[in-house]
Parts: sequence; structure tokens; C-alpha cells
Amino acid sequence: MDATRSLDPLHQRLEALRREIHFHNHRYHVLDAPLISDYEFDQLVVELRQIEADHPEWITPDSPTQRAGAIPLDRFVKVRHPAPILSLANAFDADGVRAWYERIRKLDDRVERAAFTVEPKIDGLTVVLHYRDGAFVQGATRGDGEIGEDITANLRTIRALPLRVPVAGKQVSSTQVDSAKESMSTSLPVSLIPHYLVVRGEAFITIKDFDALNQRLEKAGEKTYLNPRNTAAGSLRQLDPALTASRPLTLLVYQIVAWESAPSPEGPSPSGIGDRGQGERPTTQTDTLETLRALGFPVPQFTACPDIESAIAACQKLTEQRDQSPFEMDGAVIKLDDHILAADLGFVGKDPRGAIAFKFPAREVTTRLNEIRVNVGRTGVLTPYAVLEPVEIGGVIVERATLHNFDYIAEKDIRPGDRVAVKRAGDVIPYVIGPVVDARTGTEWPYTPPETCPACDQPVEHLAEEVAWYCVNAACPAQLIRNVEHFVSRGAMDIVGLGIKIVEQLIGAGLVHDVADLYTLTKEQLLELEGFAGKKADNLLAAVAASKERPLSRLIGALGIRGVGEVMAGDLARYYPSLDELARAALDELQMIEGVGPNIAQAIVDWFARPANHALLEKLRSVGVWPRAEIKPAGAATPMALAGQTFVITGTLPTLSRENAKFLIESHGGKVTDSISKKTNYLVLGENPGSKLDKARELGVPILNEEGLKKVISN
Repeated sequence: MDATRSLDPLHQRLEALRREIHFHNHRYHVLDAPLISDYEFDQLVVELRQIEADHPEWITPDSPTQRAGAIPLDRFVKVRHPAPILSLANAFDADGVRAWYERIRKLDDRVERAAFTVEPKIDGLTVVLHYRDGAFVQGATRGDGEIGEDITANLRTIRALPLRVPVAGKQVSSTQVDSAKESMSTSLPVSLIPHYLVVRGEAFITIKDFDALNQRLEKAGEKTYLNPRNTAAGSLRQLDPALTASRPLTLLVYQIVAWESAPSPEGPSPSGIGDRGQGERPTTQTDTLETLRALGFPVPQFTACPDIESAIAACQKLTEQRDQSPFEMDGAVIKLDDHILAADLGFVGKDPRGAIAFKFPAREVTTRLNEIRVNVGRTGVLTPYAVLEPVEIGGVIVERATLHNFDYIAEKDIRPGDRVAVKRAGDVIPYVIGPVVDARTGTEWPYTPPETCPACDQPVEHLAEEVAWYCVNAACPAQLIRNVEHFVSRGAMDIVGLGIKIVEQLIGAGLVHDVADLYTLTKEQLLELEGFAGKKADNLLAAVAASKERPLSRLIGALGIRGVGEVMAGDLARYYPSLDELARAALDELQMIEGVGPNIAQAIVDWFARPANHALLEKLRSVGVWPRAEIKPAGAATPMALAGQTFVITGTLPTLSRENAKFLIESHGGKVTDSISKKTNYLVLGENPGSKLDKARELGVPILNEEGLKKVISN
């Protein structure tokens, strides 16, 4: 290297990128212990490719862009692949795919008439499988693309892997042949299997199986895993096949690497492929997948596309279906259907020009956990969350992520200062998956839950049998805002116009110290607050006054007793006609009510036992917020029309609001729940229903409209 080049800052950046990518390649492909996410790795490669594209004279044979993987571990026997097992170039959006298409179209005009296939890009471990005369004889990892590691014994433990093809015996059955031919775009002879066959696929663990595996490990007190990909890779690269067999690995196969037909009695054909009728290597990707399927290999679902725009649309559809996929997908793969055309286009570095990976927006990245902080909920629950070094996930900058609870932090051994894996799927709140332990420097420190509430500095409570930690100070300022917000919410006392901003104003001005103070507010007090004029103050006071007419069940739910939601509050109101009687309820008496377990019963008893809550109830009584439930005498002659029946409401009803429909059902003895189950008697259906309608149909639950509900009541 000349001195001028070595001093060039851009060239120095190129060398630094190469070193960093080599390091992460080794962590990912060799050690199965990556320190950064795929997204972060891809960004490094994109930057390196751009520099090399601008300065092709700087490209060297040892650049990461000129190789497909990493050097295999010495502990495994080496296997040379019969053909290179290559990686693909990436596109990160539709424009990137179109740019790739334009490049290859200019190289060969056949591309304009070409068809494509789109397959899911499975986030697993690439495997190469060898068959001789139909019998599985060897399996290997991809390694560096030229040489992999022999993991035959481990691969044999995967039940989805056929140990002999075709699965019906040496000869493909006529049913398989007919089925394969019907679904192929062209007639493909599959009457005989090739003498030597090498295929490529992806070994992985489904999301469902991964979650079940972690649950089993957690119950056994063993270390859990961060993600399915690393778990699959680590399981396959074990020296003990028994351990591999204990992991729920599966497989999908999508490429034929080598195909040699049985020698003809007249000697080998000039092409080396064999005579037609003895089985030919497919020349399109569509036929390849169908041939693999006919032989008995599990293959991915794919979409045949007549042009590039339909291929892009298929990729975008896969993006939308990502959350419903049984396995982790980090993208889609667009391939020219015509293998001959793809081969003629050649390569760029070691990337084949005939295919490209359409990468989905990242859902998992790694970043630094700067601090663990704690929120205090309306029921006093302390919830930890992570303060992160800002990082982009799927186009969103994430600086906060949930840590679930303190037990989760302890089980995962998550420490401030750790580099952590963070995931965000769809609109789900980002959460910390766990630490990247190998990235620790020794400056991280174990986390211990707080002994006092971060909002009021009062001691916290932790019951041994519960996960949650609580602040039991009813005057805790953090709880007050959330308690009032819950009290006025639509599902509770439904005070229209009293949103969180006004709640914060009222508390900040010292006008509200508990929920009962809402009923002593005056117009003069409200007019002193920013944003209030005469009409707004009058409307709010009218809404507060109207809430005094809410039924007892609403008030019980509004009090914020831990574990008591809308449904439970309705049940309690049916058993106890006033708050006085509910306050006197004994622990064992409460547990006789369906759905009230020991924890909820204890929470109810504890709430009414606190002096501060006694004072609150007396204030509510004094301001006229003291409803009583009308309970039919036990000896009444006429039973309630809906007694013992459970209803679920979905959609918008013609004349009844959701609250009024609920009250109507409950006032006639019925029970309203939020979710459909086999125990549901009726689904009450309005316009624009949600998924509950599909669930009801699936379970055979009878469906009523509003008029039908009224008829059931009247009958």
C-alpha cells in the first residue's frame, strides 16, 4: 500500500470497516454469538460496498464483499461444497429492487421478458445436504461458501429432513409425479432420482417452538435463549447429537446445488447430466421447488411473478404478513425464474446477479442500556423500563423499552451498561430481549429493585408469591394522577372532557388531592386555570355532576382496586348492594364469587382496610357519590331473563351505546365479558365488528343483533 493511500481518511475508514465486518462475520458464522443485529451488520456492509464502488481499485481478494461467510471451526471435519454456496446482495426498499432490475436488464434484454419467484428469507442456519442414490449421506454448514463443517450426525436428528428421497421409496410414486406435474409451469420428468444430489436449505426453530423451549428451560432453572436463529445455529453445531435432538429444529429446502443422474448403460452423456427420462436437473426455480417437493423435501411457500412489479408487490405482502409467520423472516428473496438466464448474468464479487434479498425493516437491534428506571402505576405497581442509547428500529427512533418486571431483569441478568438486544414488532412497545453477555467489559453492575418508591420515597411491598412490587402509599403523587385518570375514564365514571392534561392541571394547581375532590370543584377555581373559559368550565362541571348517577358497578371499578376490572366490578355489585356491604365482606366470602381468586379477594380486603381509603369513601358519600345496586330478593317469583348467560359485544349497535348495552344485559341477570370462549352464550353484533366475529363463528357461538338481544330479553 502506498503512503498516500494509507493517509486517506476514506481508505482508513474502508480498512476499519473490513476489520469490523470480519470480526462480526466470525462471531455470527463461527461462534454463533453475534454482538450486533443483522440490521447493524447490513449497514456496515452497505457502507463498505459504497466505498468500493466509488474506488474499485481498492477492492482486494480478502475484502468481506468478496466472500460469502466465515472460516469453519477447527473442531469439525471440513467439507468442500460441490459448488459455491453464496450469499445475496440486499435491497432495503422497492426502489432498491428496481435499481437491481435496471442493472441486470441492461446486461441482457431477456430480463425484460423474465418471470420471477419470491420466497421468504428465513432467519436460520444455512445447511447443505448430500444424497447418493436417494440416501442422505452428509450434511454441512455453509462455512465460508467454499468449505463448510460436517454436521451430518446432528442433521439426522431433524425430523423434517428426509433420510431417503423420494419419501415413497427409490421410485417416485405415480401420485407424486402427477401432483408435481400439475403444479409445475412446464412438464418435468421426475421418474428417477439423480444418482448424486446436493440441496441447500435453512434449518430453524419456529417462534412457537422457541417460546415453548424457553418456558421449559425457565421452569428447569436453566439459561434461556435470546432468539430462534442463534438457538438453531448453536444447536446444530454441537459435538453431542443428543443435545441437538433435544431442540425443536425443522427445515426448508429451496435450492439444488448439484445434480448427477445415474450413468447410462451407453456411458455418460456429454453434458454429464444424463439422458432425458432418467431425470433432469430443473432449469427454473419454480420447477426446482416443485421437484424438491415431489422428492419429499419440505419447501417454502413461494409466489410466481410474471414481472418485477408483481415481485415487489409479493415482497410487500410478505412484509405485511410478517407477524403471522410461524418462523422469523428477515426479508424476502426475489429470484429470476430462469436458471440459465441467471447463470449467464454471472456475479458481482461473489453475489449472483440473478437474485436479490429484499430486507424487511429491522425489528431487532442491539444498543447500550444506559439506565434502568421505574414507573409507578395507578395501583401502585412498580414497572422497570430501560433508558437506551437511541437506536432506529423499523424506521422509529427508540430510546425507551420495557423490561417487563424485576424478575425478568434477574432471570436475564440484565445490567445497566450492558449491550442489549431490543425488539419491536409492528406497533408493539419495544422490549429488551436480553444482554449480549460477550460484549461485557466488566464495568456493568447487577441491578437490584428499589426498596422505596421513586415517586414518594415510601417503602415498597413485595409479596413472595407475586411478581409485582407495589407502593402502598395511597397519597403517592405518581399514583394520584393515574388514579384520577382511571376514575374519570370511559369504562369507569365516564366524566366527559376530563382528559389527562386537565387532570394534571387540577392536581398541579392543588385543587384535587383525591378523586372525591372532583365533586367539590367550582367554576371560579376552573376559570383560574389556563385554557378555561365560561362554557368549558360549565361543561366540565355538568359532566362531573352527571357522573353521580353512574351505577354501583362503575364506581367499584373506578376505585382502582387491584385485579378488579369492569367485569369483576359488575359481579361484586350483584352480590353487594352498596360499598358499605362490600367493605364488610370477608376473605372466604369473596372467594365464593366466580372468578374471584385468593389474590383478588385479598386485594379487595386490603383496599377497604386502609384508613386513607376509608376517608376517601366518606368524602365520596358526603358529596353524593354513593349509588346502591338494585338486587332482586332471593324469593322473587320471576327469574331474570338472562340469568347465568354470558355475552360479548362487538361493533357499533344501531341505538345502544356499548355501555348501555352492557347495562341492559347485566340488569336482566346476564354477564358481559371481553373475550369469546366456548362458555360464551351469545355474541351481540354491531357494525364494523372486530376479530371476535371470526372467533364466534369458529366456536359456533350464536350471534344476535340489537333487535335479537331485545327479543331474548322479552322472551
